[in-house]
Amino acid sequence: MNLAHAADLAYAASAAPGSAGGPAAYLQPLILFGAMFAIFYFIVLRPQQRQKADRERMLTALKKGDRVVTNSGMHGTVVTLGEHTVTLRVADQVKLEFDRAAIGRVVAASGEKDA
Repeated sequence: MNLAHAADLAYAASAAPGSAGGPAAYLQPLILFGAMFAIFYFIVLRPQQRQKADRERMLTALKKGDRVVTNSGMHGTVVTLGEHTVTLRVADQVKLEFDRAAIGRVVAASGEKDA
């Protein structure tokens, strides 16, 4: 077998010019990207959306007398609620005004048990 004969055999074994392998060649990468997007959605996006919805529910359910902790760690009791602000009583004669977004969590008042 000489070099010219080997080149002819390699050319004959290759696919015909212009044929890219059929529609399966384009379908496989699409399935791969679809699966990657689905994994990304269920691992990252969906939990993030759920956390955001839970936080919005918590902020809209705030009421006067709730014990809260701000994002900075300040503990206080809700005295007044505005559309965008919350006034907290942090000591006997000390009231501070915060943005609603600054509320990190609602805590059970002393003497109450968590449900």
